[in-house]
Amino acid sequence: MTPALHAVSLMPATQDDCSSLAALSIEVWLGTYLHNGINRLFSDYVLSAYTPDHFAGALQNPAERLIVSQNQDGIDGYIRIRHGRPSPAGGPSRTEISTLYVQPRHQGRHIGRLLLEAGLKTCRSEGWDAPWLAANAQNTRAIAFYLRHGFEPAGLTCFQVQDSQYPNDVLQYRGSWPAAET
Repeated sequence: MTPALHAVSLMPATQDDCSSLAALSIEVWLGTYLHNGINRLFSDYVLSAYTPDHFAGALQNPAERLIVSQNQDGIDGYIRIRHGRPSPAGGPSRTEISTLYVQPRHQGRHIGRLLLEAGLKTCRSEGWDAPWLAANAQNTRAIAFYLRHGFEPAGLTCFQVQDSQYPNDVLQYRGSWPAAET
């Protein structure tokens, strides 16, 4: 049985959201990718990649959009879209969904779908390409989610942390654009 959709508000991220975005990113990244303990390599990566300053810079970039999902207590998910980023699998798209994270305790409540739809609407309204994304090849749950929502396999790439590489599937959006807001 699917949990009921709770009251959620989607809105563009603001500077006041940067520390919450950093904390949520660290929570989701560590929980998704580190199953057997946390070592220095990944600790150093995650603590340098997901900082409030990192998100503040993204909000200042005219080629990026961040949309947050907020419930009565705070942010429970976000999507980050970056234009001008060619797909590593080739093809014409230069728009990437670089992040779509939902707090684990809020997954299964359609927040990811709502954020994805909002991201696709943003791409369309900005006149950007249908987006591509890279997903960890072992994250079968995420890949299945994207395939159900109009993405198709487009190729492979690797996520690199120092000298270590991890295979990622590149997926390209081929579905129909969501209806525009009226």
